[in-house]
Amino acid sequence: MAVRWRGVDGSLLESALARVVVEDLLAGAPVREFRWYRGRRFYSGWYWSATMRRLVAYESRLELARIMLADFDAAVVGIAAQPFQLVGEDGDRIRRHVPDLLLLNDSGLATVVDVKPAHRLAEPDVAAVFTWTRQVVAARGWAFEVWAGADRQVLANVSFLAGYRRRPVVNEALVPVALELAAGHNTIGGLETALTAYAPLEVARPVVLHLLWAGVLRADLGRPLGSGTPIHLSAGDAA
Repeated sequence: MAVRWRGVDGSLLESALARVVVEDLLAGAPVREFRWYRGRRFYSGWYWSATMRRLVAYESRLELARIMLADFDAAVVGIAAQPFQLVGEDGDRIRRHVPDLLLLNDSGLATVVDVKPAHRLAEPDVAAVFTWTRQVVAARGWAFEVWAGADRQVLANVSFLAGYRRRPVVNEALVPVALELAAGHNTIGGLETALTAYAPLEVARPVVLHLLWAGVLRADLGRPLGSGTPIHLSAGDAA
């Protein structure tokens, strides 16, 4: 089984899947070129990943949503889009497939992700590609995920919090203050109000929302976020 990917300089590289280094795939450029043109069915673009500290490409809004959830997940330490092409035998044919994402967990587990709208999952060609891919990456010791979407409220909340993922929007001096105050203020609004004793609301609020993005503060993302949303500190986490 062969795997082809692009290095940081854009050069096309090839190796046996059994020997390829995950970190090389994560550091490389997308193996598939992106094209933008009038009338294109899918919306492509670039997302700045707080996990990777650089831009990650996406080819659809659905793919963007999965990337954003991965970026929000503190256990994910590596994200690559269109990371490689698999080339190998599938019965009596040679199959070529470019998965949508490669994620690396802090445990060292690599997960190959294919993103597809739910209504297309039952299509025979789609199912065949995913079955083959699952078998191929399992032989390498990697996990495989088919992702068709998530709870709309969770996605809306993560998308909102993503606006505060960049550390430059945060007053760093207020972070330890917010963490100390959080022990006695169990709602978003309560913590924001307490922080206004140290800085204006427009400065205090990004600190609270960044800590929610970073997972230092926790909230139920299955419900709309607001000033009355209960929050609590996550033991052992850091911003």
